[in-house]
Amino acid sequence: MEYLEVDGLGPVSRIGLGTWQFGSREWGYGDAYADRAARDIVRRARELGITLFDTAEIYGFGRSERILGEALGHERGEVVVASKIFPAAPFPPVIRQRWAGSARRLGLTRIPLYQVHQPNPLVPDSVIMPGLRSLLDDGRIGAAGVSNYSLARWQAADTALGRPVISNQVQFSLAHAAPLDDMVPFADRENRLVIAYSPLAQGLLGGRYTLGNRPGGVRAMNPLFGTENLRRVAPLLDLLREVAGAHQARPAQIALAWLIGLPRVVVIPGASSVEQLESNAAAAAVGLHADEHAALTAAARAFTPVSGTRTAVDGIRERLGGWLSAARG
Repeated sequence: MEYLEVDGLGPVSRIGLGTWQFGSREWGYGDAYADRAARDIVRRARELGITLFDTAEIYGFGRSERILGEALGHERGEVVVASKIFPAAPFPPVIRQRWAGSARRLGLTRIPLYQVHQPNPLVPDSVIMPGLRSLLDDGRIGAAGVSNYSLARWQAADTALGRPVISNQVQFSLAHAAPLDDMVPFADRENRLVIAYSPLAQGLLGGRYTLGNRPGGVRAMNPLFGTENLRRVAPLLDLLREVAGAHQARPAQIALAWLIGLPRVVVIPGASSVEQLESNAAAAAVGLHADEHAALTAAARAFTPVSGTRTAVDGIRERLGGWLSAARG
């Protein structure tokens, strides 16, 4: 496993584990997953050298934090647990109260990385960040981070905190490569951290989903799996398969290797099983050649998905077409 040294956090594994699915019914994994598989996944992650575990108070309404804390057991204080506060009424006293709830569920007295889950459109960071600064001053958190922030708001949060906001967790993958243009250069220059969530685009980059085989559950609503986007992403997926074949790897592993081949980027894929976790972790050992990385970057930039509105309209047209065909038959 590869690691990055991060101020206030120590060694952060380039491949972490996202735990949105722990206790969250929208993923469709069920109680058996939360009760058994999730714990097995966390324990195996530690055996593989993973030190970064991402959760949030809103995941399963706190259940993800509780499951993660219990699964980590006595090691919970030895790793980088990253949790997030949902920014509803994000005033300093409320932030401290909500931190206490997360810390209790995780079984920690200090949360290594505490992040603002998303920008509040009404409350500026000049109001939000003093609450995190107080937690930093008291040693209740190791570092402050944000999530889903633009670069401009990330920089504004720096000013409001009065010290570096060490990380920004953003949607980032070969299918959503916008952070290449601003986040990555900033993180590299300022010694920050870009945490890539949905690094496999909810499974799209695994190469298994096609026009005839689309996902269900929460992923069914993702515009990336619409007809037009599945057509547009085909050249990128073909290249992923080609590079994977050259390395005797899986397309998903190549997609992760591309991300961690970028400076100051770590990834937090989820895992539905120990086997999937092991496959994700193995991506750390895939060394892409410079020309392969450049070709994947070019393919990522060339992929221009259509909007969710366009996807919805196309879906209605497809269903109407199916009904008409059935009626004629």
